[in-house]
Amino acid sequence: MAKTKIQKIEIVKNASEELKGASVAIIADFSGISVNDLNGFRKALKAVGLRFGVFKKRLLALVFRSAGLEFDPKRFPGQSGVVFSPKDIVETSGEVYKFAKQNDKFNILGGFDIAAKTFIEASDVKRYGALPSREALLGQLVGMLSYPIKSLLFVLNEKSKEA
Repeated sequence: MAKTKIQKIEIVKNASEELKGASVAIIADFSGISVNDLNGFRKALKAVGLRFGVFKKRLLALVFRSAGLEFDPKRFPGQSGVVFSPKDIVETSGEVYKFAKQNDKFNILGGFDIAAKTFIEASDVKRYGALPSREALLGQLVGMLSYPIKSLLFVLNEKSKEA
């Protein structure tokens, strides 16, 4: 059913408020994804403090224009959905990338760093999403730093057995 002009104004107003509260927005094409999968994606995002919204391209252009961002969603094929996030691009793209890996029809189109007012290419969003979590990276760093000490202790232990 078609939306009235008042409903569309309300959608743009709500989405604009959400965009103002976000530091990152990731745009994705969800064509071909089942409603159940999309609802599961929304629940997973909500659990980590993110929100996924579906918009007509014309309304999405108005939302970005109201925030002072130059973005033309008509240049992308398919249906447009936006993940709004108060977190940084690395944390946000990780959740979106995880879902995109599970659903090959879900296509990341790009993102926006709202504070810097810059568009982030889809390849960069995917690259950020493929990074391990902060905790995993810290664990790897600790492992790398402790390896020389473990090696030295092993050598000293073996030397003490010889004597």
